[in-house]
Amino acid sequence: MNWPLFSVIYLIAATVTTGIFIIVALVTGLNEIAHVQIAVVLGTLAAIPGAMFFTKKVGSITGNEEHYKV
Repeated sequence: MNWPLFSVIYLIAATVTTGIFIIVALVTGLNEIAHVQIAVVLGTLAAIPGAMFFTKKVGSITGNEEHYKV
């Protein structure tokens, strides 16, 4: 897996999904700090599979999926 690409995509995906989860929590009335913290954790964890999926897709398009082996 292209880890530098994964890092960039994960940072973007985590920011977006965390923001969406926080907005959903606030709109539904779950506006206590514990609920917001749960939304942050869930948004951060939910971004991992999405980032892996898009990293593999972009890597297969560019042909650079195997260049960064650790």
